[in-house]
Amino acid sequence: MDRRKFVATAGLAGAAGLLTACGQQNAGANCPDASAQSSGETFNWKIVTTWPRDFPGLGTAVNRLAERIGAMSNGRLNIKVFGGNELVPPFEAFDAVSRGTAEMGHGAAYYWKGKIPAAQLLAGIPFGLTGHEINGWFYHGGGLELYREAYAPFGLIPFPAGNSGVQMGGWFNKEIHDLNDLRGLKMRIPGIGGEVLRRAGGTPVTIPGAELFTALAGGTIDAAEWVGPYNDLAFGLFRAAKYYYYPGWQEPGSSLECFVNAEAYATLPHDLQSIIEVACQATTTDMYAEFEAMNGKALNTLLNQHGVELRAFPEDVLAALKNYTSEVLEDLAAADELAARTYASMKSFLNQTAQWTAIGEQALLASR
Repeated sequence: MDRRKFVATAGLAGAAGLLTACGQQNAGANCPDASAQSSGETFNWKIVTTWPRDFPGLGTAVNRLAERIGAMSNGRLNIKVFGGNELVPPFEAFDAVSRGTAEMGHGAAYYWKGKIPAAQLLAGIPFGLTGHEINGWFYHGGGLELYREAYAPFGLIPFPAGNSGVQMGGWFNKEIHDLNDLRGLKMRIPGIGGEVLRRAGGTPVTIPGAELFTALAGGTIDAAEWVGPYNDLAFGLFRAAKYYYYPGWQEPGSSLECFVNAEAYATLPHDLQSIIEVACQATTTDMYAEFEAMNGKALNTLLNQHGVELRAFPEDVLAALKNYTSEVLEDLAAADELAARTYASMKSFLNQTAQWTAIGEQALLASR
């Protein structure tokens, strides 16, 4: 049975049981035997995250991921959630799961670029794939295989588990009229977007989300991008900066991830392995839907109740940032073989879908 067609038509609980048929993308597990499927053993795991506990959209998605896995497994796989700094600091989640302190983690791949150069591509690239397109690349374009190749040396199995959709360009304490306004700017912006800002003359800073407001309000940084209206409103960033810029050139559709300790994963019966996979896919769908539902409402609140001033980046600034993006990506590909293959795969997928996107969603949105 084709896994994707089945998931599209079956309930999650049914899918979890039947996805143990051969051929699923669960890190190369063999077909399960009857004893593995019927095991009544209970597993108690921990998941560490890069997000504050219960933070809307991001933190709550992890809570629901754990709840889904518990329900679908009928209590055989129980996962306790630890927000950032509750068990380990946010940016130590990757190492904590790699060494077995926790069995699972949740975050964004670009946080690990110092360990895996290709990782920053796997969350999405500036001016690159949208949320819908990156999901297509993962599941039908070879992306998931490259993802798992990148994490394997660290004893981890990654699963796409969330997507923010297109983000905002960020919060600024001054207007951006031309490229000169980016020079000398200290901005919280991770991943490839940060390297692009550096080439434009700015200084990228990577800090956890929980520290954003204090850093921006206190002048430690001059600007910050976080996610979009829904999450930015929750952090109160409108109290720290006046100008809210779009589009989110740096993150057109950021994929989030669940990474699992490979040794712990191997101890699970195959039906529980499948439950993790399906629950992660459900989390991607649910998070994407939540952001789509809440961003518009939150934007109205920011503009109409808090007096935020919405601004579009000038076209010449976006053009310059796009040129710098190409330079950064080419340099990254030249320096790392896996990054080169990953970037080539993403470019190929984008080229393959570009015409359809133009005559499909893009044309429709323009006419709507």
